[in-house]
Amino acid sequence: MAALRTIVTVALVLICIALTVLILMQEGKSNGLGAIAGSSDTYWSKNKGRSMEGMLVKVTRILVIVFMILSCVLNIGSFA
Repeated sequence: MAALRTIVTVALVLICIALTVLILMQEGKSNGLGAIAGSSDTYWSKNKGRSMEGMLVKVTRILVIVFMILSCVLNIGSFA
């Protein structure tokens, strides 16, 4: 059981590092002064889900879900 706990802990640390890198790679949500003039509705903003930025958001969501599940598993294991 100790080996499984070590493997889950190592996986959790690796996911933490990956999440940190992914979050730092993403662009900010602010549009700057361009949003005042209405120039924020461009082709790039409409198709952002199919771009690299959209993929980063999806991967980040998946890793956050896995992070939460592994955290719960480690917490449940500490009570047993």
